[in-house]
This record gives sequence, structure tokens and C-alpha cells, in this order.
Amino acid sequence: MRLLDVKAVLNREQAIQEGAEWEIEILRDHDDETTSYAILSHRWGTEVSYEQMTGLMELPERKRVEVKQRDGYQKIIKSCELAMKEGYAWLWIYTCCIDKRSSAELSEAINSMYRWYRNSRVCYTYLHDVDQPVFPIEQNNNKFGKSNGWPEWFVRGWTLQELIAPKDVQFFNKDWVSVGNKHGLAGMLEQITRIPRDVLRDGLSSRRPSVAQIMSWAADRITTRVEDQAYSLLGLFGVNMPMLYGEGKKAFRRLQLEILRESNDQSIFTWDPYATIGQDGSVLADNPNRFRDCHDIEQVASEKFIDRLLMNCVCHSYPLATLRLSSGLYWHVPTAMGA
Repeated sequence: MRLLDVKAVLNREQAIQEGAEWEIEILRDHDDETTSYAILSHRWGTEVSYEQMTGLMELPERKRVEVKQRDGYQKIIKSCELAMKEGYAWLWIYTCCIDKRSSAELSEAINSMYRWYRNSRVCYTYLHDVDQPVFPIEQNNNKFGKSNGWPEWFVRGWTLQELIAPKDVQFFNKDWVSVGNKHGLAGMLEQITRIPRDVLRDGLSSRRPSVAQIMSWAADRITTRVEDQAYSLLGLFGVNMPMLYGEGKKAFRRLQLEILRESNDQSIFTWDPYATIGQDGSVLADNPNRFRDCHDIEQVASEKFIDRLLMNCVCHSYPLATLRLSSGLYWHVPTAMGA
């Protein structure tokens, strides 16, 4: 992965302010498994691209001033200052560390992003619309009316993996004042996102949620491109697939097919459990919103499922029929459920 050299970025910024020319390499390739680095999560605004960040000193003076005045540039500088203060020499920011002019590089980055966030030492999460020195503890539709009463960061598609993957997530308000961390705010974050607090604290390694559960966390989240509804979930399911921007909703169907190749979790077919949403005849959902009500669907081993089914039948006195399977085994199944 390509990382910002924190010291080099800050030295270049100081040189610019002093009117000096400063030619130095600010990005270097490193192994995410062995490098200690910080990472930024944020809601995009007026950002600075890879080519603008690397070629800043070559820009005409007027253009350089315009770039430096962007919110995105200030986020880069503030993140570098914070990383240096905490002893990190390297920092990753999606907007300026990936050359998105290369489709191959972009595809590799998207397929690797969950791992990069997971392997970071700390994730700085910038909440641009929080102006108080504390984390908001109540829904406020007057202040956050466009994002269900919570900071906008919580309704974006890509930020789901950026919340779950890193071990240490630190939240900052618009003035870069710390307002808490993922472990201390786990209860509040569970209320906002419906992600269980043990997953927030320990990641997906703590226990493996069902496919339907994970999909439910992505329901109602917003992405700029419809394809990103699928691409932003790759790491959460441990699958990879090429990026085909322009394929539209087909991307989410492709994601489900990749999941089925890697997993036998049939909860992927339990979308819209209350049949409240109409759709075409496919057995696969067309977007994550179909899983909105699946947050309590758990994956159960087949033996436990049969035991639970039989126990339910006995408790409710449902009549049972005996089937002989091709394996020679016999299976008692209910013939009428509440008839």
C-alpha cells in the first residue's frame, strides 16, 4: 500500500508557508502487515487527489492556493499532525494515496481496503458535522436531519467497514477535538448502527454473524455510486471481485454470488422476511435495503436447526411425518404448522 510520509508532508507544508521550494517524496510503498501506520475515515467533501497532492509544488500559484484551501487538504494536514503527535510515521488516506486514474490500482485498493483498515494501528474518524466537544448521545433530527438524526458519517456505505475493521477507532469533531473511541462508545454505537457491541469491540473474529445480519447493517446506507453498495462490503464477507463501474445493481447480485461460492450460509436468501417489499423473481436481493429487518437472523448448524424444529413441534403438538432419506436415515418433519 502507498502511505503518506507524515514528516515529509508537514515539512513541505512549513516550507510552503515560508515561501520556500520543497521537492521531496511524500508517498512511499509499504507492506501493511509489517508497517505501523494510522488511517483516516471521513465523509468526503472537497478533496485533494493523488496527482494534486504529489504535484502540489508544480501547480501554478493560484491553483496551489485553491488546493490548500480545500477542506480535504486541511484534513490531510490535521491528520498528519495528529499522527506525528502520537508517534506514527505513516498515514493512509483514500483520497490522496490511490491514483484513481489507474483502474487496476483502484480495483486492487478496493479489494484490499478492509484489510488495510484492519491492520492499521489507529483509525482517526473525522465527524465534520459535530461541533460540540462531546459525542452526540441523542438523535437530533434538527441538526442531522439528512442522516437519520446522527452524524452523516454513520449513514455512508464505505464507513461500515471503517467502523468494524480497525481495532482502535478514535472520533474527532469538526475542530479535531477528541470525542471518544469505539470501545468506550460501543453501547451508543450499537444503538446507532445495530451492530452488536462484541463485534464493535472485537471485530468479526469474535463471532461470525450471518450473511443476513451483516447485510442488515448496510441497509439504508448511502453511496455516491450504486455499485459501491456492493464494493464497500467485499471485505466484510471476505470475498474479492473486479470493479465494473457502470454495471449498476448487477454489482450487488455479483457480490451475493461470490459469497455463495465461499459460504454455505443460507441466510443470504432470507431478505425481506416480512414480505413488505416487492421485487422481481430472483432469489437474490437487488440491494442491501432488502435485509433491513434481518439483524436478528443467526446462522445455526443443521443439527441444532433440526433439534429446534422438532422441539417446537413437540411443544405445539404439530403432527409429524417420517421421511426416509437416501442415506438410509429417518427424519421426522412437521406436516402442519399451525393449520
